[in-house]
Amino acid sequence: MKQKLIITLTALLIALPAVTQKLESHPWKGKRVAYFGDSITDPRNSASKTKYWGFLEQWLGIKPYVYGVSGRQWNDIPRQADLLKKEHGNDFDAILILMGTNDYNNAVPIGEWFEEKMEKVEYGHGYVKRMEDRVRRYPSKNPDTYCGRINIALDSLKRLFPTKQIVLLTPIHRAGFYANDKNWQCTEDYRNRCGEYLDSYVEAVKQAANIWAVPVIDLNACCGLYPMHDEHASYFNKADTDRLHPNDRGHERMAKTLMYQLISLPPSFE
Repeated sequence: MKQKLIITLTALLIALPAVTQKLESHPWKGKRVAYFGDSITDPRNSASKTKYWGFLEQWLGIKPYVYGVSGRQWNDIPRQADLLKKEHGNDFDAILILMGTNDYNNAVPIGEWFEEKMEKVEYGHGYVKRMEDRVRRYPSKNPDTYCGRINIALDSLKRLFPTKQIVLLTPIHRAGFYANDKNWQCTEDYRNRCGEYLDSYVEAVKQAANIWAVPVIDLNACCGLYPMHDEHASYFNKADTDRLHPNDRGHERMAKTLMYQLISLPPSFE
């Protein structure tokens, strides 16, 4: 038994350099990635000098094409996609989408993923095929609901860029943002005006991954940022007035999470 253990440990030690070498050779190294989103992605947002995509550029040499705009919601994704198509055509590798926190703040109803109606379909199993009445579902395209907006966006992206990798990122946790009397946003432990917590918007992004066959990286859970605690205020713009937007330390933590999560995903399918 002791000899077998020694042999096993020796084999692991010999294999370590190979593992290290694989980690250093990241599959996303040098790729061209479009980033869609809101203020957390927007390069003009002053809460941080280096955004998460900037750290990925430094560490992995990823070429960033950034289209995030402060205040935007999921219904802006088709516009960002059209702009990407206009500026770069198909000359890029992947798209990352970090969106949803403003849909929560603006009380966009969650809605439904599908609408159903009865239709006739030709079917045969063990007998001559015939017409049968069946319930058929269609993706909801309601622009006034969160699910409808995500459906519209991903339907467009799947048609516009069928060979590209599309990765969804869940919204990160958020505490208070108090810019002025006209932009005063409460912490995530309050329901919004349509009665939903932020959790519902995070969960919907996870569901969209299965519905539209795209991977999701759960930043909400995995990056560890929790602005509800004072101990995490140092990761955000201003402890007293802005625990919505991460500062450089916060973005670095997001980027580290993304770097290790992305290693399991192909950057393109071409």
